[in-house]
Amino acid sequence: MTPVLDKAPARLPVRAPARFRHLLAAEWIKLWSLRSTYWVLGAGALTVIGINVNSAASNADRLAHQAQRLPEPPGVPDRPEFLFDPLHTAFVDPAWQLFMVIAATVGAISVFGEYASGLIRTTFAAVPDRRAVITAKVTVVSAVMLALGTLVSGTSFGVTQMLLRDHGGLSLGDPGALRAVAAAALVAPLCALVGMAVGAAVRHAAGSIVTVIALLLLVPALFQGERYRWVKEIGNAMPLSAWERLVTNPERAHNLGKYPPAVTEAWIVYGAWATAAVAIATLVVRRRDV
Repeated sequence: MTPVLDKAPARLPVRAPARFRHLLAAEWIKLWSLRSTYWVLGAGALTVIGINVNSAASNADRLAHQAQRLPEPPGVPDRPEFLFDPLHTAFVDPAWQLFMVIAATVGAISVFGEYASGLIRTTFAAVPDRRAVITAKVTVVSAVMLALGTLVSGTSFGVTQMLLRDHGGLSLGDPGALRAVAAAALVAPLCALVGMAVGAAVRHAAGSIVTVIALLLLVPALFQGERYRWVKEIGNAMPLSAWERLVTNPERAHNLGKYPPAVTEAWIVYGAWATAAVAIATLVVRRRDV
């Protein structure tokens, strides 16, 4: 009888764990694999810039007309630029509120989109470390939105102030100008992070979008009264209120009401919301089942 020789079991190839740069590349591909990303970001950026530029052009025409035909009443300075705030034309509220919603929507889609399609199961099967996955997603989305925010903010400021160069147009060296440009640029990644936290918690397209709109725009509107200070302070702690404070011309800061937030407090609101959003997204993704 022929003895049976023991054979050593074949060794399966050991796959090296995914490195963080691989996760970044994967999240980059996921973000840009959707055509909607190009259309939403591109159309949103052009819309915001267009609204601001149209505001500047309209104000320039109005001021030129007033300077040529209408004499100033007694006690009013001769310079027509005192009739309006040139910095405000680069940061028109409806335009930037729209931009905040767009940024938050993109952030939410980057999370709930994977859950809706089932791709998240493949992602976690390949990379069980969920914290690393969400960190890579946060990094990519924040970087993209920061670049877009910088482009939109810088272009809006540069073009609008060029159109108003004969009517008090500002440069980055003027008081409050650089702060306003930076705050407008940073509001894009901030809102994207808020959208990611909402998307991770809600995991539904319509629900996530409605939630971010309510959180970023509707809730601040409920806390704008100044009859009770605590009501106003809650409103001051919202991203929209912080953005409005940071883009306000220092020469007109006295018109902010009885309980305006300080500039430092507004920056703290930015940091607190971004930190809380990342923490919530990470905690929800790690603790909840797929």
